Amino acid sequence: MKLRLLIPAILAASLSVVGLAGCQAAAPPPAGSQAPTAASAGGVLPVSTNPIVNASTTPGLTIVLAAAEDIVDPDTKAAIDDRLQVTLRNDTASELSSFEIYYVMTDVTTGQSEAYYQALTGFTVAAGATATLSFDGETGPGHFPENAFSIYRSSKNQVDFTVEVSAAGVKVANATATKGSGAGDAAD
Repeated sequence: MKLRLLIPAILAASLSVVGLAGCQAAAPPPAGSQAPTAASAGGVLPVSTNPIVNASTTPGLTIVLAAAEDIVDPDTKAAIDDRLQVTLRNDTASELSSFEIYYVMTDVTTGQSEAYYQALTGFTVAAGATATLSFDGETGPGHFPENAFSIYRSSKNQVDFTVEVSAAGVKVANATATKGSGAGDAAD
C-alpha cells in the first residue's frame, strides 16, 4: 500500500526537477572566453571584455556614420526601423576583411551598460568602397543579429553607444551614436 502512495509523489517530484531545469538562466561566459556566436547562442549575448586585439597603426578604415535612430536605408534612402547601423569606408587600395565589432551601450539615466562583440564573418569592403553594417536580426549582406532584450531595446532613457570596428591590417575605427529618450521607434 505504501508503494502506491510513493509512486505519484516520486513522479511529481521528478517532473518538478525537469521543469525547473528548463527554466535556469544561462550563465554569462567566463572572462576571457570566446564570445558566443549567434548560431550557438540563438542571438547575441553581452560580453564582459573586449576581445578585439588589433595593434595596427596603418590608417585605412573610417566609420563614416554610426547611428541608433532616425535611420535611412543606404540604398533606397527611405526611413527604416531603428537599429544600430554603422557605415564604413575602406580608404586603402586593397579589400578589407576579418571584421570585428565591439560596442558598448549605456543608459545615461541609470548608468547601466552592456557590451557586445561580433566577428563579422564573411563581411568585406572593397578598396575605395563603403559598406553598411546593420544590427537588426535581419538576413542578407551586412545584416547581423542583435539582442532584442538589450538596453537599447528595453530602456526608455537615452542610450549612448561607443563603437569599435576592426579589420585585418588597418587601425581600429571608433565612433559614437545615441538613441534619444522615448518609447520605441518614433516616426523618422
